[in-house]
Amino acid sequence: MTAPSALPAPHDTPLDLGGRTALVTGAAGGIGRACALRLAAAGAKVRAVDRDAGGLEALAAAAADLGGAVEPHVLDLTDLDAAEAAAAGTDVLVNNAGLQLVRPIEEFPPDVFHTVLTVMLEAPFRLIRGALPHMYGQGWGRVVNISSVHGLRASAYKSAYVAAKHGLEGLSKTTALEGASHGVTSNCVNPGYVRTALVEKQIADQARAHGIPEERVVTEVRRPRRAPRRRSSWTAAGPRTRPQRRRRTVRRTAGDRGAWVSGFARSSV
Repeated sequence: MTAPSALPAPHDTPLDLGGRTALVTGAAGGIGRACALRLAAAGAKVRAVDRDAGGLEALAAAAADLGGAVEPHVLDLTDLDAAEAAAAGTDVLVNNAGLQLVRPIEEFPPDVFHTVLTVMLEAPFRLIRGALPHMYGQGWGRVVNISSVHGLRASAYKSAYVAAKHGLEGLSKTTALEGASHGVTSNCVNPGYVRTALVEKQIADQARAHGIPEERVVTEVRRPRRAPRRRSSWTAAGPRTRPQRRRRTVRRTAGDRGAWVSGFARSSV
């Protein structure tokens, strides 16, 4: 009797997105750029969405020798109708774009709060809404939402960001429930602190809000010594954590093997 051949482990299976179209928001830098390059390397045609035209051009140049292609798409996600239209025909959607302001609630500008929720919660809703008809029609689709540890627990002085990420978690789970019978999965990736321009710009604001010198922000605010290690809770990631590590988690949920997991929030450090 011939023994059945062993199935490859999930991490050994190459990601093949040939013939697929992916859309990544916030693609000009940081985690979004890393994800766009990885998806292009897997053969996808990547619609790279960002306000930063120069950053998108640099991304397209970096992807020139990869298996897929990167198509720069300059778009401000506060234009919600345009965001929804841009997602039409998308097979893999990565909601990554974000912005941050560190202020106590009583000093937080209401217009900035509105903008943060528009870009980080309402725009993902509109992008998903725009992508689902095509995904449902073909019986296959992947929605990957780049959330945060702040989607799992709160942090002082970040009311808009925390509210948006908690909302994104709920949106992702609802998308997973509705998409299950259509072959569409939806998952969250929840990084700790990652060395991106968004995070680096917060150092001065964090220092001012907490009343400490800037050099103490990394060790006392971003990397608390007594951080629980449960995967579903806070994970302390030091300043050396880079965007390239986040794309590995996105890779695991973007391809065919991602069919086995949906409605999940994965802490990733």
